[in-house]
Amino acid sequence: MMAEVGYTLMHEHTTIDLSGVKQDADCRLDCHDETVREYRRLYELGVRTIVDVTNKGMGQNSAYVSRVQEETGVHIVQSTGFYKEPFLPPDIYEKTVQELAAHMVREIREGIGDGPKAGMIGEIGTSKNEMKPAERKVFDAAVLAAKETGCPVYTHTTLGTFGLEQAQYFRRAGVDVSRVVIGHLDLSGDLAYIRKVLSVGVCAGFDTVGKNAYLPDEKRAAFLKALEEDGLLGQVVLSLDLTRKSHLRGRGGIGYAYLFETFLPMLRKAGLREESIHRMLTENPARILNF
Repeated sequence: MMAEVGYTLMHEHTTIDLSGVKQDADCRLDCHDETVREYRRLYELGVRTIVDVTNKGMGQNSAYVSRVQEETGVHIVQSTGFYKEPFLPPDIYEKTVQELAAHMVREIREGIGDGPKAGMIGEIGTSKNEMKPAERKVFDAAVLAAKETGCPVYTHTTLGTFGLEQAQYFRRAGVDVSRVVIGHLDLSGDLAYIRKVLSVGVCAGFDTVGKNAYLPDEKRAAFLKALEEDGLLGQVVLSLDLTRKSHLRGRGGIGYAYLFETFLPMLRKAGLREESIHRMLTENPARILNF
């Protein structure tokens, strides 16, 4: 549960390293001082909690994240789990579902190494238009861990695909879908599809705000206005999912404050009510994270 009520970004990476697989040094986000400056700015803007969904295989560094938390005053919820192919660690293919679930449960109940307890299972992902066998093993383990601990789950969809199947999978498995967030659904670019996923009872991550090369923010704003009219914003959370050095403002990127300084004014211009913005950034995260 959050120590102080405030805005929450539900899908971020304080540090992450996907550079090995991607063969791109820009994908190693390890800019401590710059991240601290940006998180302090977020605090000024009212952010009190960030959910960091970096897990094993993504360059997880619990001590690094804890230092940033101490230096900024922003509470950072850390995560347990495994990502997606081709970023899964080798032992995923060797261990059983039960062993992977035990790893997650241990990090939720005892802590990540010598660090804090995990408050999220995530981000666990599927490939474009499919769930590969190793990914299914991770999802099966996440189901066991979520049902044993009550910990919420945050998924990754590749460009918004396979989100409906993820949602149906958790519902069939008996997980509390009201505390499952299907990630990157905004990237589907398909409002009817997003509505269909939400009908399962899960939450939707509009969590690639500012990534206009994938989907213009004007379209995100229009989608959110339509979902407000549908009465569905109680199932939506917001974030940016910054993962590269070049995403930081000091390196020419949009920076973490973009959501508050640019996107929220866009939402207001589109006609969204203040209570809807508060719901997506405060009320929904508080409900999901309070386990």
